[in-house]
Amino acid sequence: MRVGVALACTLVGTAALAQTGNPQAGQALYANGVPPAVPACASCHGAQAQGAGTFPPLAGSGAAYVRAQLDAFADGTRANAVMAPNAKGLTAQQRADVAAYLATLPSGIARAPQPPAAPKASDAGAWLALRGRMGEGIPACAACHGPAGEGVGEHFPPIAHLNAAYMQAQIDAWKQGQRGPGPLGLMQGIAKKLSSDDVAAVAKYYGAQAR
Repeated sequence: MRVGVALACTLVGTAALAQTGNPQAGQALYANGVPPAVPACASCHGAQAQGAGTFPPLAGSGAAYVRAQLDAFADGTRANAVMAPNAKGLTAQQRADVAAYLATLPSGIARAPQPPAAPKASDAGAWLALRGRMGEGIPACAACHGPAGEGVGEHFPPIAHLNAAYMQAQIDAWKQGQRGPGPLGLMQGIAKKLSSDDVAAVAKYYGAQAR
């Protein structure tokens, strides 16, 4: 078992080294796109990748996570009518470059200086975010995404700045098999257990947190 895990880690590490992203090149791609086929990322996601409406913020997301999403859009394993042609229009190196650039930007989410206060059971959003419903197989959002929803490491992105409509769209995509299971294969199973009220409550909770 340990040999298998070690081999998998070695292969992943080798693949990552083979295509290291260049943040400077990624910044140019983000700002300008690849005319005429690929528009500037900034035209939808904002000049500082802060997001706009249902176009999510990207700033501060781990390079590995962003690159995995762009690759999934490009190969069709993550369905999205807007992003699929844009991702396909970039080379693998360009996708890695954009991901590396976004990882250098501040997310704007204030990390909790201390563990948050225990949530009240009557506050559904806080309870799900900080405690989950383990009896139903739903872990706390904070367990993977951090106590303030600030994101953890390369693979678990910030979620505190996502609006309810975007969150719901992603939960629906996981339920319908239009997104891969994500890190550790968790999200498809979790999504199937969340109601629209759950998603709205979590989005409201994070939306009320100080940035």
